[in-house]
Amino acid sequence: MTSNGSIRVLKVLPTLDCGGTENQVTTLSRALVDDGFDLEVACMRRVGPLVNAITERDVPLREYPISSFWNPRSIGQQVRLARHLVGRRMHIVHTYSFYGNVFAIPPAAAVGVPVIIASVRDRGVYLTPRQMRAQKYVCHLADRILVNAEAVKEWLLEQRYPLNKIVVIRNGVDLNRFDAPPDSNRVRQQLGLAPGERMVTVVSRVTRLKGLEQFIDAASLLAPWFPTVRFLIAGEASAGDGEYVTALKQRAEHMGVGRRVLFTGHRFDVPAVLGSAAVSVMPSLNEALSNVLLESMAAGAPIVATRVGGTPEAIANGRTGLLVPAGDPKVLSEAIARLLQEPALAAALGCAARRAAESNFSLSRMVAATEQLYRDLLAQKGTTFPVPYVS
Repeated sequence: MTSNGSIRVLKVLPTLDCGGTENQVTTLSRALVDDGFDLEVACMRRVGPLVNAITERDVPLREYPISSFWNPRSIGQQVRLARHLVGRRMHIVHTYSFYGNVFAIPPAAAVGVPVIIASVRDRGVYLTPRQMRAQKYVCHLADRILVNAEAVKEWLLEQRYPLNKIVVIRNGVDLNRFDAPPDSNRVRQQLGLAPGERMVTVVSRVTRLKGLEQFIDAASLLAPWFPTVRFLIAGEASAGDGEYVTALKQRAEHMGVGRRVLFTGHRFDVPAVLGSAAVSVMPSLNEALSNVLLESMAAGAPIVATRVGGTPEAIANGRTGLLVPAGDPKVLSEAIARLLQEPALAAALGCAARRAAESNFSLSRMVAATEQLYRDLLAQKGTTFPVPYVS
């Protein structure tokens, strides 16, 4: 699918865990390969369930192991990267997240890669002041800073990033994955649900700032009034975060809903899980534009989400879902209860959410916008490529 006349792109990200950024990079990478781009991927640690999703498409995956930017060995890895960029005569280096940006942008700039794009995909709540300064510095070396929500753009402007460098391309979801009716019976049997039990579901990486404590607290408020409802947390913890899962299970026991809250671990059938949910809940305390939110919309699930980050850019309160303040279990429980008690409203919101996903958040729109950005920036540098014909 590549040739000497293809645009050579290197994407750089920390790992290939099952996070929102990693899923978006993997999905975009597949589309770029299909459209004739000569693509490579680099990471700091070759770990995560998405490694196979990259390599099975014959996309070269290179590892540049670093443990800390303050370790002198990291400079050696940056020199390795610089040599590879020169040897491959790479046209575009597109980096993601703090570690990908800080690691790869300086070598790419030093060897004169024609186009450098940084991606900032959240509002940096986990970054230290030193890390924020470092990221801001390397982003000044990039030609563009790509963000996935207006909320992230606003945060960067507050940090005095240059407006003319920031480009917003919102996440996209593969709608085709959600077209088939969900096999709800299979999902229910696997989870051990009794006939008539309904699912209120959170699909999320099990990590802090996802609002899972508040979801469990809301479940404890709902449980006495909805005895046939089970509360699912579908997702796995990041490496080394197993103690957090244990703490959540202990919290559920303490709140009296230990048997009502199910921790399913990672699910490979997210469309079926979301399509089978009576309510899909995103209780996050911090987001940019959540992939799971868009997947819930694509599945036509009734949605309750916290009003954080870019979520209000996707969900119109009362029209395509219900928005609630972050960190308030009582209000969260009231919104979930409303959808459980009003099935006609829930169905209408789910249908409207699916239409909004089709109009605004399709994968094809995201891929086309990204490819156009690549071509426009190369043209500005005096390098043009023919647009391949795609039937």
